[in-house]
Amino acid sequence: MSTLNMRADFEAIAKWIAPNSQVLDLGCGDGSFLEFLQKQKPVHAYGVEIDDAGVLSCVHKGLNVIQQDLEGGLALFGDDSFDTVVLSQTLQTIHQTEKILREVVRVGKESIVSFPNFGHWSHRLAVGLGRMPVSKSLPYQWYNTPNVRVLTVDDFEKLASSLGLKVIDQCILHDGQQVTLMPNFFGSLALFRVRSA
Repeated sequence: MSTLNMRADFEAIAKWIAPNSQVLDLGCGDGSFLEFLQKQKPVHAYGVEIDDAGVLSCVHKGLNVIQQDLEGGLALFGDDSFDTVVLSQTLQTIHQTEKILREVVRVGKESIVSFPNFGHWSHRLAVGLGRMPVSKSLPYQWYNTPNVRVLTVDDFEKLASSLGLKVIDQCILHDGQQVTLMPNFFGSLALFRVRSA
C-alpha cells in the first residue's frame, strides 16, 4: 500500500505548500509526509518527533529531524521561521492544545492542521449505541489510543476564532474524497490552513 493510500491528507496538504519553501512538520512520525512532500516538489523540510523509532526512520530516509516533545512548546524556533508549519493528525494527541496552536502560528507564516473529525456520522452513531468509535480515521480502541482529545470541524473553527486565528482555507475529506455537503457530518478527516489574524 502506498503512503498516499494510507494517508489521504498528504496530497491535500502538499497542494497548499509552495515549491522552495521552508516547511516544518510537527509530530512527523516516521517521516512519511516529508518524504512524500520532497518527491512532489522541492522544499526545505524539517521534522520534529519525540519517538525514538520515528526519529531513526527519518534519519534513515535522509530527512532533517529534531527529537523534541511538542508539549514543551517550540522555543527553539523564532517567529515566522518557516513558510509553513504542518501539524498533521497530531493535534488530538496534544494535552496543551491552545498552547501548541499559538506556537504553530507564531513559528509559521502559515500553518496546516489536520485531525480526525469526531463529528462524522459513524462516530456519532457508535457513541449513540454506547461504544467509542473505531474507524479508518480513529483506528484505536478507547484503551490504547494515543489521542487525548476528540474534536469536530465545528469545534476547531470555534477554537481558531477564540485564539484569533484566520482560516485561509479548509478541506474536509472522507475516503480520500473532498466533502462539501454537511462536512462536519459526512467528513472523517479535516484539514485547515490557518495563520495569525
